[in-house]
Amino acid sequence: MTSVVVRHNFEAGHRLPQLGGKCQNLHGHSWWAEVTVSGRPDATGVVVDFGVLKKALRTWIDAELDHASMLGDADPLVIPLLAAGSRVFRFGRSGPSDGLDWPTVENVALLVARVATGIVADLGQDHLAVSRVRVSETHLNAAEVTL
Repeated sequence: MTSVVVRHNFEAGHRLPQLGGKCQNLHGHSWWAEVTVSGRPDATGVVVDFGVLKKALRTWIDAELDHASMLGDADPLVIPLLAAGSRVFRFGRSGPSDGLDWPTVENVALLVARVATGIVADLGQDHLAVSRVRVSETHLNAAEVTL
């Protein structure tokens, strides 16, 4: 097996009112998502077309998470932020965030893993799989999902 890694960054706010403390306040991070895709290289030595993988992953992140507020669907700030015209990504709704109720760094990593797995599946290359996703919310704090 050989692995390739695609990284992308995004700016987003979130809050975790269920935890209390300072993270119950709306605050932002410069997030980094790192997705590892593993598979057997083809005859030319290529595991996956970087351009296709990067474009799909970056397009989703930019459209859904970049410069948005990531909030739990039950968060009382969802309605006023939407009413003010702010971008809000709601955790705990159907789709890739189903069952992920709050935007913890762990849940953001699971979200990106689910999205990346769907992107890889759409490539139609059965020899490929997402093997690892790491999401950093700061240069010190990160969560990692191993698949």
